Amino acid sequence: MPHLRIASFNLENLSDSSSPELASEERYGILRPQLERLDADVLCLQEIDGQQDGPSAPRSLRLLDELLAQTPYRDFFRASTTRSNGDAPRDRHNLVVLSRWPIDAHAQYANTIVQPPHYQFITAEPRQTPEPISWDRPILHAGVRLPTGQQLHVVNMHLKAPLASFVQGQKIGPFAWRSVSAWAEGYYIASMKRAGQALEARMLVDQIFDREADALIAVCGDFNAEEKEVPCRILLGDTDDTGNGQLTSRELIALENTLSEHRRFTVIHAGRKQMLDHILVSRRLLAHYQGLEVHNEALGDEVVAHTMVDKTPESYHAPVVAAFDIRKA
Repeated sequence: MPHLRIASFNLENLSDSSSPELASEERYGILRPQLERLDADVLCLQEIDGQQDGPSAPRSLRLLDELLAQTPYRDFFRASTTRSNGDAPRDRHNLVVLSRWPIDAHAQYANTIVQPPHYQFITAEPRQTPEPISWDRPILHAGVRLPTGQQLHVVNMHLKAPLASFVQGQKIGPFAWRSVSAWAEGYYIASMKRAGQALEARMLVDQIFDREADALIAVCGDFNAEEKEVPCRILLGDTDDTGNGQLTSRELIALENTLSEHRRFTVIHAGRKQMLDHILVSRRLLAHYQGLEVHNEALGDEVVAHTMVDKTPESYHAPVVAAFDIRKA
């Protein structure tokens, strides 16, 4: 009886650029057991930085290789995001899909389906002409060939954080603004990016449905939004929102709703528990669903850690993993 486990985990800056000690064996010693516990067949990772070992050397995912070297994932098939010219990993915050089974094809989307909207800044100094508002990170789509012969479509995402975007001439410090209006405009831009990237992912999902009405789809990652917020509602495409029952087969289902409320969180921010990391699935994949786990037992408060913990080795996102029985219908 074939089984499938799909997992998502934001490793939070797997990097050696600013704090080499955070990429040390101490950090690997915390992350490896978490990865092994997931026992994933398909694993979506976020915030994997690229490393450049020498001024003229191409970037690689060396730290990820080191992390995975002592885990079963070292031999998995891999797809990852790249720079726009496709020659090497991005400097920061790459997305990676690891799969026990072959990845037939993969592609990234960054204002590929949805062109960047042009926006006229109001508070910028000096005043600027309208400029495109591009997404900060691409979306990664991988097609995994399951042992049953079916194709699983995996969409890995990391949406813009709810922190105000830069506005020219309006910052007086890393997190300090000259006026409330300027901060509000920056926050609006960040919201536009987050919703816009969700829109591009939704349109990608609909393109898949256009080709395969009964597609097996899993949209995974750090959405920086809870289920009832705009980005998730765009992705889910609930019939209550579209008002058209004929579109019900194109809905995505948030698997966290099968958990009891006290287990439904992946981040703790200043004491508030939030479900920001999600696995959304198509109805065809939902037919094979067995259960969801959120590994949040040891999760710390990211705000407390920022002020109280020196060089923390852990991620302040809990990994999530969903189990399926994929016997061919």
